Amino acid sequence: MTSQSFISQPTFYPNSMFFKDRTEAGRVLGGILRAYAHNPEVLVLALPRGGVPVAFEVACTLGAPLDIFLVRKLGVPVQTELAMGAIASGGVRVLNHDVIGSFGISQEEIEAVSGREREELKRRAQAYRGNRPDVDVAGRTAILIDDGLATGSTMRAAVQALREQRPRKIVIAVPVAAAESLAALTREVDQVVSAYTPTPFFSVGRWYHDFSPTMDREIREILRRPMHKRLAAS
Repeated sequence: MTSQSFISQPTFYPNSMFFKDRTEAGRVLGGILRAYAHNPEVLVLALPRGGVPVAFEVACTLGAPLDIFLVRKLGVPVQTELAMGAIASGGVRVLNHDVIGSFGISQEEIEAVSGREREELKRRAQAYRGNRPDVDVAGRTAILIDDGLATGSTMRAAVQALREQRPRKIVIAVPVAAAESLAALTREVDQVVSAYTPTPFFSVGRWYHDFSPTMDREIREILRRPMHKRLAAS
């Protein structure tokens, strides 16, 4: 990939919290991403749940449309934390055939796991966007946003699924990340952006004063919120 990436230098912060909440984190991240402002090809995609309030602030700063990108990991039946693939918005499914082969996972098992996760994906899509269709990302610059990056497994699944929809460019942007996970993702996308990469990392929530769960009703409210009002006030 050819684009330069912004990754803050890993630093040890023994007693610091970087962000008051996800709203503040999104404003900080939006400032770093200003090079993408007012570009009609740019689309901000949030990974629910926690990525949505962050992404809203980024979208407002950039003057870019906001949507969610739903992704569900397909866990190995005997080791569910390990991904054998993912399904995502737009009916995309990607499979890791190396993992499938090494665990001897049958086609029937793949379809059973896929079916369960597809139902959950459908439930979340209906809960968050109702009947509004998915945004077409083909040929556009897609900025994938979450509230932080620990192992990177969910983001990696999102990237794999998003690539199937043929965007022109994929950017990963998070307020805080584990340095090793973010560095690994630089090989898979055009650009990675992180405001902070603390060492030791501990967890995403460690770097927020308020890291309370983002509820479904909050996501619905954010997606209905008119961004032009926020832009006019900024």
